[in-house]
Amino acid sequence: MGKQGLPRAVTVLLIAACLTVTVAGIRSAGGIIGPATLALVLTITVHPLKSRLERSSLPGWASSLVAVVAVYVLLLSLTAALAYAVAQLANLLPEYTPKMEDYLAQVGSWLETKGVGSTQVRKVLSSLDVNKVVSLASNVLGAAVDILSNLLFVVTLALFMAFDSNNMRDTLASVRKKRPELVAALNNFAVGTRSYMGVSTVFGFIVAIIDWVALALMGVPGAFVWAVLSFVTNFIPNIGFAIGVIPPAIIGLLEGGPGLMLAVIVVYSLINVTIQSVIQPRYVGDKVGLSGTITLLSLVFWAWVLGAMGALLAVPLTLLVRALLIEADPQSRWALPLISGKVEAEPEDA
Repeated sequence: MGKQGLPRAVTVLLIAACLTVTVAGIRSAGGIIGPATLALVLTITVHPLKSRLERSSLPGWASSLVAVVAVYVLLLSLTAALAYAVAQLANLLPEYTPKMEDYLAQVGSWLETKGVGSTQVRKVLSSLDVNKVVSLASNVLGAAVDILSNLLFVVTLALFMAFDSNNMRDTLASVRKKRPELVAALNNFAVGTRSYMGVSTVFGFIVAIIDWVALALMGVPGAFVWAVLSFVTNFIPNIGFAIGVIPPAIIGLLEGGPGLMLAVIVVYSLINVTIQSVIQPRYVGDKVGLSGTITLLSLVFWAWVLGAMGALLAVPLTLLVRALLIEADPQSRWALPLISGKVEAEPEDA
């Protein structure tokens, strides 16, 4: 091995070791880092409101107070909707669990008539936990409730962050003189996070309302529960739609048979594909700058590190890591096309 080979290998090993220790530390402190990130993301999302109020000659403390109230309204509204949905779900699940068991028994009998051995049928049915299948929505909504269980911590952090935003702005202006790349990277993080969270919230609300009305018209029980679930899963990239459609589709199957289940899947697909895949990306544009593969990997990684909070905040967390480790370092910017999936245009010769 050459003289430069050993130091380079040692450097790579040291970097890998540091990353491993850092991830382990983040995972162990997830109860603090998760809510802190949520408070930061919410403060960034409502910051344009604060800036607009300041431009209208409103005192800084008053505009900060309005921003804090906006964050509180968002959190309390979501908490109330989740609590009501979980209460409705608690009444709904006991009614349909026996029906699900009967349906699985019928499926087992049908498999036996098709020549499948009884032993294999029992193994298949025993592997299907009815409670887990039917209560998928309960797990997701319960995780969201757990996220908001630290509500006091989140709202307190949001209060301090909102009132510290003016000092942070002055601090960044001072840092820009020596580290312009870092300040530009943090600004890109704020813009991307604000675009993603703001657009996801608005379109998630639209999707939830349309799903609520559609399910109610089709006669699917618990339409409000599934609407709240679709709103929450709108923040989970790539697989959020699949998580949101499974519970109402199963309830539709138990309530009205395969026809109603198929109708639920078709309606959900039309609504979500049209809004989330066609309309929503036009408003987000290229400000997020994450390819589909990176987004999926970030979802898996942050869900493993921070649990449900990591799944809901996977995109903002990835944007923050990209800003600090890649955009802020000129020598690492070569990796940006790999993350965004787009080749940057090279400047033309004069």
